[in-house]
Amino acid sequence: MAITDPLRVASVIREVAEAVILPRFKRLAAGEVREKRPGDLVTVADTEAERDLSRRLSDLLPGSRVVGEEAVAADASVLNRLAEQAPVWVIDPVDGTANFARGSELFAVIVALVVEGRTVQGWIHDPLADRTAIAAAGDGAWMGERRLRVSDDGPVAKMSGSAGWRRSPRLGKAVAKLVNQGSAAHDYLALVEARLQFAHFRRLHPWDHAAGVLLHHEAGGFSALLDGQPYRPRPVDGGMLLTPGRASWEALAPLVVE
Repeated sequence: MAITDPLRVASVIREVAEAVILPRFKRLAAGEVREKRPGDLVTVADTEAERDLSRRLSDLLPGSRVVGEEAVAADASVLNRLAEQAPVWVIDPVDGTANFARGSELFAVIVALVVEGRTVQGWIHDPLADRTAIAAAGDGAWMGERRLRVSDDGPVAKMSGSAGWRRSPRLGKAVAKLVNQGSAAHDYLALVEARLQFAHFRRLHPWDHAAGVLLHHEAGGFSALLDGQPYRPRPVDGGMLLTPGRASWEALAPLVVE
């Protein structure tokens, strides 16, 4: 269900990342990093990339709206656009801002296109590696010409995933390995490339997850909120678990502590 040319959108994301984000990596001045709230960083790269992406993506799809992480931080009512009829670009200009600010390579750009409350297209761009995962509803998930696939479902004892050990000690004891990358985008990339098998997320901001859930689904994965309901790109309370299949979801979900 490609509403827009996915390669054209990917090109816009790449161009903005090259022009605005990469020149700031490991070169941020003291005044170019601040806290939106305690422990929640924003940099000049976040704000400028969101500004440029908002303008250029809106131009690609006349009549569309934008919900960006930094715009919502400034005005929470921007989230109401997700309930409107117009197509909505959901943008995380720099996912993993804390990583980016301290010089870690685990950051990325996330863009999703939401139509009538459902994600129809999604992009995750890793600027340093210059690679973009792309999905459209019903068309699969792709990295260039390579179709992306999640791991086969199997014994949870052999699985590695992303989750907080301290919050879910039973989960940590039941699986092979837990990691914390500090970037939802890189968790999703690891899932759709079968480098991780599961991920548990507690904070479900649409800009972090709208594209990733679609990519994971189109790569053959199973996901649901911990109450069993499907994820939708809107503000929601409660956690979400993504696994290769329903069987592993049902095995892992009782071990996750909210």
